[in-house]
Amino acid sequence: MPDIVTIRSTLDPTDRTAACLLNWGPIEALLTPTKTLATARDLMAAAAHAESDIAFLQMCREELRLDEQTAGQMLLDIRGRRPAPPTPAALRIQAVAGYNTRRPYVHIARGSQTGSLTPDEAREMAQHWTEAAVAAQIDVRLRYVLGDVPHLTPADIEDVFTRLQKVQR
Repeated sequence: MPDIVTIRSTLDPTDRTAACLLNWGPIEALLTPTKTLATARDLMAAAAHAESDIAFLQMCREELRLDEQTAGQMLLDIRGRRPAPPTPAALRIQAVAGYNTRRPYVHIARGSQTGSLTPDEAREMAQHWTEAAVAAQIDVRLRYVLGDVPHLTPADIEDVFTRLQKVQR
């Protein structure tokens, strides 16, 4: 797993809408729930693609007796036919079939930060990103409702969410 990548629900300070905060090394980025969910989708897809690419290369070697260069070119052609995701992700995500290791990987990057995940780690990361996006959307609604409670001040409401975030860690 690369350096710790965290994602959590928050508010966009400019308009108080739902947002997710990405922290990865020196990178801190405020993301919309839509972009966060797109990233989760792409992590899941990359995990599946990496595994199917490895299976394809294995079949080319063992069943079709193709050399690595021919099989690799066929794989590149297949990848080129995969449709592009409709919503861009917050990370650069790439399915990788390890040439020497013959193992599937998911490479991720944003800015100068890069990492390599197993398909299972990519799926786990996708789950966290999905949870953060859903939590951000729920949190904004809850803040709105709590704002209607007469004896709660904005500081009280913020304290509730600060405590909730500490429990989530």
